[in-house]
Amino acid sequence: MRRIGILTSGGDAPGMNACIRAAVRTALAHDLAIVGIRRGYTGLIGADTMPLDRAAIRNTIHLGGTILETSRNPDFYTRDGRLRAAAAIERMGLDGLVLIGGEGTFHGASLLTADADTAALVGVPGSIDNDVYGTDYCIGFDTAANCAVEAIDRIRDTARSHERLFFIEVMGRTTGFLALESGIAGGAEELAIPEEQVSVARMSERIREGFSIGKKSAIVVVAEGKTPGISFHLAREVKKHLDFDSRVVVLGHLQRGGPPTLRDRVLGSLLGVAAVEALLEGRSGCMVGEVGGELAYTPLEETWQKKKPLNEDLRRIFTILSD
Repeated sequence: MRRIGILTSGGDAPGMNACIRAAVRTALAHDLAIVGIRRGYTGLIGADTMPLDRAAIRNTIHLGGTILETSRNPDFYTRDGRLRAAAAIERMGLDGLVLIGGEGTFHGASLLTADADTAALVGVPGSIDNDVYGTDYCIGFDTAANCAVEAIDRIRDTARSHERLFFIEVMGRTTGFLALESGIAGGAEELAIPEEQVSVARMSERIREGFSIGKKSAIVVVAEGKTPGISFHLAREVKKHLDFDSRVVVLGHLQRGGPPTLRDRVLGSLLGVAAVEALLEGRSGCMVGEVGGELAYTPLEETWQKKKPLNEDLRRIFTILSD
């Protein structure tokens, strides 16, 4: 192992730069050459690199986004695209590659290893959705969740002042990790997540009961699911049962930006070091995550083939705390 590359792919997540910084410093500490690959798999296919040294990653740990930029490339899901990527890896002289991203990134990496005898591949989970199997938390989730909670707190102020019902839609793709944890921390009255069937009648009745006992506001946290903007539909359906003044707020990409939290900076640093050390140990075709406070190595295929479950204790306590 003499020369490695690193890229970020898919959606950006706060803490990715902390991971890049840690990987670069670890590589240099072991006398490895390291290059950054720009714009994810698009840059990998095109061998679009940038030099990475101590100067390149200086004063980046606090930055959101990714200094390597990112993209989603449909060509990588074709065999021809992956073979072009494998050829580019060979031209760049890479012995190993660190891939920071989510399910789509690791799906593509799995297909690449099946198509070609290429460099060693180690993944690092970076996704605000926190939906990657094989790690308790992904880089970026904590920052996004804190952003959502701050928004809930601010909206609660105006909701209480006007005695209003608010539907606050958060990201999360087809999972409810972000909605569940931000809902608990924000003291939401109701939750709508893909993992549970939503009963509009039951939700409406619980909201009505809350106002009847003196509540001055109600917050419903909604996971975007497969259809971003679904909270508008839910609000219209609830309106049929309740004659309350309501508003909808879609947080959208606001949750992706901004400086990473302490937790995401530490997690990014931990996993960045671990990824390079995994390559040095001869590991390949795996993702390094953190499970139960310990490093865990999961085959890349499992990260997207297996579904990560919601924490059942958190689901249970939301019901208790929102009553």
